[in-house]
Amino acid sequence: MPDAVVIGAGPNGLVAANLLADEGWSVEVLEEQDEPGGAVRHDKGVDPDFTSDLFSAFYPLAAASPVLARLRLDRHGLRWSHAPRVLAHPVSDGRCAVLGRDLDDTAASLDVFADGDGAAWRDLHDVWERLRPDIVKALFTPFPPVRATARLATRLHAAGGLRLARSLVLPVRRLGEEEFRGEGGRLLLAGNALHADLAPEAAGSGGFGWLMSMLGQTYGFPVPEGGSGALTEALVRRLKERGGVLRCGTRVSRVEVRQGRAVGVWTADGEPVRARRAVLADVSAPALYGGLVDSAHLPAQVLADIRRFEWDFATFKVDWALDGPVPWQAPEAAGAGTVHLADGVDELTRFAAQVAMRQIPDRPFTLFGQMTTADPTRSPEGTESAWAYTHVPHEVRGDAGGEGLSGTWDHKEREVFADRVEQQVERFAPGFRARIRARRILAPSTLQSMNANLHGGAINGGTTAMHQQLVFRPVPGTGRPETPVKHLYLASASAHPGGGVHGAPGANAARAALRGHLARPSLTRVQSLLTRRDRTGDRSAGPGDGERR
Repeated sequence: MPDAVVIGAGPNGLVAANLLADEGWSVEVLEEQDEPGGAVRHDKGVDPDFTSDLFSAFYPLAAASPVLARLRLDRHGLRWSHAPRVLAHPVSDGRCAVLGRDLDDTAASLDVFADGDGAAWRDLHDVWERLRPDIVKALFTPFPPVRATARLATRLHAAGGLRLARSLVLPVRRLGEEEFRGEGGRLLLAGNALHADLAPEAAGSGGFGWLMSMLGQTYGFPVPEGGSGALTEALVRRLKERGGVLRCGTRVSRVEVRQGRAVGVWTADGEPVRARRAVLADVSAPALYGGLVDSAHLPAQVLADIRRFEWDFATFKVDWALDGPVPWQAPEAAGAGTVHLADGVDELTRFAAQVAMRQIPDRPFTLFGQMTTADPTRSPEGTESAWAYTHVPHEVRGDAGGEGLSGTWDHKEREVFADRVEQQVERFAPGFRARIRARRILAPSTLQSMNANLHGGAINGGTTAMHQQLVFRPVPGTGRPETPVKHLYLASASAHPGGGVHGAPGANAARAALRGHLARPSLTRVQSLLTRRDRTGDRSAGPGDGERR
């Protein structure tokens, strides 16, 4: 019987399992799919000579995450790679806003839109540099992050106090208008806000757009060398070296609860898997509450609240194998790993409004990834492994493009909308479609079939809007990984701090599980630590070792 059972081998589940194993716990991870990784996987399904990331691809949050840094995944084979430039946002007149690896590069591109906007970007970056240590600590620690928040409050006061706090809760449209004279800086902020489901007019979208932009400025948007799955492979190697067990192709059908305590799980094949100490669930909150955990074991208020849980936008993705580089009209876009495609902030607003009205967009805002530009191992020299994704409503009431799409996403609808995405790319890269060797379409339903946590193609574990963050995530009054069932912990992106590949929800759940047991080590834990030392020859390994290295 393992000390802990972890449901799901996505990045959060694997981080949680690693941290528990570091403390000498025996851990068994159960994964429904035939391979681990959740939304961090790659394959060669588009073309055998091309590596394509199936879901997530760029990892600024992973690069910034102290959780992942402490795991020292470089010792387990992980290597990061960067494109020459982080991000580009071209517009139809040929100008292009650039988020560079170098601050001077970014500032120079914004001065093209309006003199002085480069200096305005530097001012925003100066604020970031003053606040960055405490923002990062507050973002990646359990809620409430008391110490980090106290330090952040002191720094906020020194940096402008209430005026700065006001700026961070502004809609990104308003923040951009207040900080920049031209559209370049506004586009960088607003495009980054729409990496989540935050429209330009949404409260708090300014702070999120600023955060993502500054993460990119500081850490870049790196990619794992060889494919996104290299990050998963490093986590799995590390776990197995510490005695952890991973079982793929094993779907958990329910959590067993006795006298208000989680004691294990049952698989879909009817196999009981007991847990001596804890069950950690890297699944969405709606899948856990009233799904894996029977409603009889949950308070009525939690069940009522989970019915109000809001998903983030659905996602539609296209992967390509290209015979040559993308023929961008703006040459600055050629060296960027990520390219945002919308002709101005107004077009971003129009796109978000169409999704909110449950219409399939006619000119979809497209996040375009140039993976060979970011990592030359992804495809043969002179070619490009590329992808794009955009957002669509979960429930479709109409097609703003006038082609009768209804959201069934059958073969015909997938092909029609993929063509529409390619037409959006063509607006900024004439001749793009002539370079397509092969393509693959991943509609919302396809994404969910490949990863149950991506409900309806939602990729962030629930909306990023303010009403479902912090103490409201996943339901009001929580904000922590503990659940109403003792020894059951929510370890997915549905928990604070939310979506993105950074490992914090998994780490928070592991810390919560450890909290009640670290005070008095059990014989099992001592034996496990001794076995690990004998196996590795590491006489210094001990409790907390995973936090120190």
